[in-house]
Amino acid sequence: MIFGLQFAQAAEVAQDTIMSITEPVVEGINVWDLAVKGGWIMLVLLLLSVVGVYIFFERFSALRKAMKRNPLFMERINDNILEDDVKSAVNYCRHENTPVSRIVEKGLKNFSLSATAIRETVNNSANLEIAQLEKGMPILSTIAAIAPMIGFLGTVTGMVQAFWQMANAGNNIDVSLLSGGIYEAMITTVGGLIVGIVALFSYNYLVTMVDKVQNDVEAQMIAFMQIVHGKKDNKQE
Repeated sequence: MIFGLQFAQAAEVAQDTIMSITEPVVEGINVWDLAVKGGWIMLVLLLLSVVGVYIFFERFSALRKAMKRNPLFMERINDNILEDDVKSAVNYCRHENTPVSRIVEKGLKNFSLSATAIRETVNNSANLEIAQLEKGMPILSTIAAIAPMIGFLGTVTGMVQAFWQMANAGNNIDVSLLSGGIYEAMITTVGGLIVGIVALFSYNYLVTMVDKVQNDVEAQMIAFMQIVHGKKDNKQE
């Protein structure tokens, strides 16, 4: 019975000790305080995140617009070409104002040339359109790469600060003196990883959208060149 009483008292002391250690930590933590303790590195990460968010939503909007497709577009172009009404086809392309329509418009403006020359014009125009869709994405890729590195830089500077304070404290080392540097070291790492992971996910998502637009462009260009060859072959006959 005495042993049981002693065990209960020991358990109660251990519980009080755990509560005294964890309680101040839990009630004092919030996201803003953690970010502030990260130091100037967090400002750099904040700037990178703002740039990354802007690029993502701007490109997302442009790509969504580029992915809209008129299923009757190529049929209308075919009808105009069969009727030798290239001018109406060009005006229709300008009205649509999509990557595919702009590429077809370039081909129609050179419709008097050979099929080989038209194909080269169309391919060059398609490459320019795809490059335009990818505008800003290299910056997003760079943010995904350098954000974790900047976070690790904050880790190094924070640990240097912690050890510098430890060296100056001599034998009177106080945990509160080291907390600032340790906070900066840990928080900047977390911040850099978060920004980098989100930027990488955003970049890969945009790349997937660009690939879908590119596949659609290639399919439409094949259909357009079939129309061109059909018209050129009939003229030769």
